[in-house]
Amino acid sequence: MEAREEDQHEVSDRVPAYSWYALGVLFLVYLVNFVDRQILSILANDIGRDLGIDDAQLGFLYGTAFAIFYALFGIPLGRLADGWHRLRLLSLGLTLWSAMTILSGAAKNFTTLTVARIGVGVGEASANPCAYSLISDWFPARLRATALSLYASGLFVGSGLSLVIGGAIVETWNSAWPMGGPLGLVGWQAAFVIVGLPGLLLAIWVLTLKEPVRGALDGGASVSGNNPRAWQEFLSQTVQIVPPFTLLGAARRGHRALAINLAVALLLAIVAWLASAIFGNLAQFIFVGVGFYATFSWASALRSSDRETFAFTWGSAAFTGIVLVYAAVCYIGYTITYWAAPYAERTFAFSKTELGMVVGAPNALGGFIGVILGGWLADRLSRHYASGRVMVSLIALVGSVPLILVGYSTSSGTVFLVCNFLAQAATASALGACAAASQALVKPHMRGTATAIFLLGATLLGLGLGPFVAGYISTSSGELSLGVMSSLVAVVPGLVALTLVVRRYGRAFAAAA
Repeated sequence: MEAREEDQHEVSDRVPAYSWYALGVLFLVYLVNFVDRQILSILANDIGRDLGIDDAQLGFLYGTAFAIFYALFGIPLGRLADGWHRLRLLSLGLTLWSAMTILSGAAKNFTTLTVARIGVGVGEASANPCAYSLISDWFPARLRATALSLYASGLFVGSGLSLVIGGAIVETWNSAWPMGGPLGLVGWQAAFVIVGLPGLLLAIWVLTLKEPVRGALDGGASVSGNNPRAWQEFLSQTVQIVPPFTLLGAARRGHRALAINLAVALLLAIVAWLASAIFGNLAQFIFVGVGFYATFSWASALRSSDRETFAFTWGSAAFTGIVLVYAAVCYIGYTITYWAAPYAERTFAFSKTELGMVVGAPNALGGFIGVILGGWLADRLSRHYASGRVMVSLIALVGSVPLILVGYSTSSGTVFLVCNFLAQAATASALGACAAASQALVKPHMRGTATAIFLLGATLLGLGLGPFVAGYISTSSGELSLGVMSSLVAVVPGLVALTLVVRRYGRAFAAAA
């Protein structure tokens, strides 16, 4: 009989009210996270017009500029979350990304906005490693997919609210000050400043929460997690992942490790140069190349310094399979989440306020429904199948195909809106399910690191490539609909990875449990 998470020993079935309160605060953090991240969608057409930026560059700003640094700093920050006070780290990250969102409002050109988006990515990289680890210590295994899904619903509520709030700010501001308002800000700049301010107050609220004991609900020895060398290890991890210091880390592991590291760097540099020579957009391919090189360097260092964590993450076919499955879902999900509002504005001539109501609000509702039902279904399936949770991703991969094909080929605004709502619900269903499935494959002290790795695929492949490729195809063909529909190419590798996970999950879970 396959091992199931129901069989894992629970210290207590009772979930204190405080755990639900703390989850509510984390929900607000994630909501603010995605308001700050996603507001670029409703502002995209205005930014493109004012700064002379095409769709490929807009896709780069939303996806790659943010995603690469989000992914890379998520790794050392995940490690820091495993060894330091998670709530303090989360508060620091929230302060940073809120400040950089405000700075985005001061942008006068593509370069300045790129730097601000990088800062938002670095700050937001602290959120999920801390939150996933905290939730796993506030809720028993039987409820973790549900709890993680409730937390993750902040993603969709925040994404939807960003369109509602951003649209209202832009139209109100531009109506009051058609030639620019206080400090010379136009509507889209004011929107960045206004949505960034609440995060600074929320960072103080986070500090009032109580840090839970690590691993107490898993029946093992409880540990404080306050490693006195945590920051030293964080700096060491940062050096291992930030070029060119990665070469020093490789050299410490021997001549062979250094030679392999240099060979990978050279190969990726050649690929990036060739890609930029063919497709243009040099910054896109440099950023992606750096992202993959840094990830390889860090994974190599982890294999040398912490073989157990490496074995349960990178060395596990089931774990890496989940990473790839969710990456495929995110390739599709991030593409439609970002481009739906600009597409509807161009194609159906919706105003900014209308976009907030007919795209933003349904996105929030669809995502919320999808992630909650997906988490509930995942927990139900896990009682009967070892890989039951990850099976939920079938809804996202298969269900999105007809919805996107119909939605982005119809001439009816109503049909588009219905398909967009259902596509949001479908792609959202995989988040809590895949997150909980990945957390179950590692030991408690590895959860922050595992979360960072889990999100690497979502960011490097999903966010770093999906919106840009759609924007590039739109710029080249003049058809944004064609760019969005091209995201469905991710379905095939996603299904292949899912097949691998289903076959390997039971054994991997048994090893961790």
